[in-house]
Amino acid sequence: MTEPHRRRLPRELAGLATLALAAIVVLCLGALVDRMPFAADRAIMTGLRAWGGPPWLPQVAVNLTALGGGTVLTLVVALVAGFLLVQRLWLTATMLLLATASGGYAVDLVKQFVGRARPTLVDHLVPVSSASFPSGHAASSAVVYLTLAALAAQVVRQRRARRYLFAAAVFLTGAVGSSRVYLGVHWPSDVLAGWSFGTLWALGWWWATAFTRAAIGGERG
Repeated sequence: MTEPHRRRLPRELAGLATLALAAIVVLCLGALVDRMPFAADRAIMTGLRAWGGPPWLPQVAVNLTALGGGTVLTLVVALVAGFLLVQRLWLTATMLLLATASGGYAVDLVKQFVGRARPTLVDHLVPVSSASFPSGHAASSAVVYLTLAALAAQVVRQRRARRYLFAAAVFLTGAVGSSRVYLGVHWPSDVLAGWSFGTLWALGWWWATAFTRAAIGGERG
C-alpha cells in the first residue's frame, strides 16, 4: 500500500506554490499598469548598490550565485541521482533527471521568447550574456533544489527530515536569487518570476511522480 506521505501534497510545497501563484498575479497586474522594469525594480537595485554592505559581501554573493549555475546544479543532480540509484529508488531518480533536464530547457525557451535586456542601472559584478527574464539562476535553482525536496518527500518517512529538506531548498533558492539582484545582473522581477516558475515546476513533477508511483504500484513497479 502507498504510504500517506507519498500520496499527500506536502504542506510546505502547497504553501510555496500558493506564494508562487500570487507572485505571478502581481507580476501580471504590474505589467498591465506599469512598464517593466517596475519602479520597485529600480528602487531595490539602486538602494542595494548605494548600501553596498560589508566589504566581504560581494565575494559571498559571487559564491552564492555559483550555487545556481549550470555546473553546480548538474553535479548536484548527478550525485543525488546516483545515490537514489544505489538505493534502488528507480522512479525517483528517473523523475528527478527528467524534471531538472526539461526545466532547464523550458527556462531557456522562455528567456529567448521574452528577450528582456539585462539591467544597466548599476554595474554588473559578474559577467552575463543571456536574456534577463526570468532569472535563469533563480529558476534553475528552484527547479533543482525544490524538486529534490518535493520528490524526496515521497520517499523520506520522517516528517522532520522532509521539513528540513524543504527549508534547505528554500534557503538555497532564496540565496541564489537574491545574489543575482545584489550583483546587478537581474531585476528583482526577473528573480521573482524565476522563483515562481521553479516552484510550480516542482509542484508539477511532484504530482507526476505521485501519479506514476500509484500507476505502477510502487517505487520499482
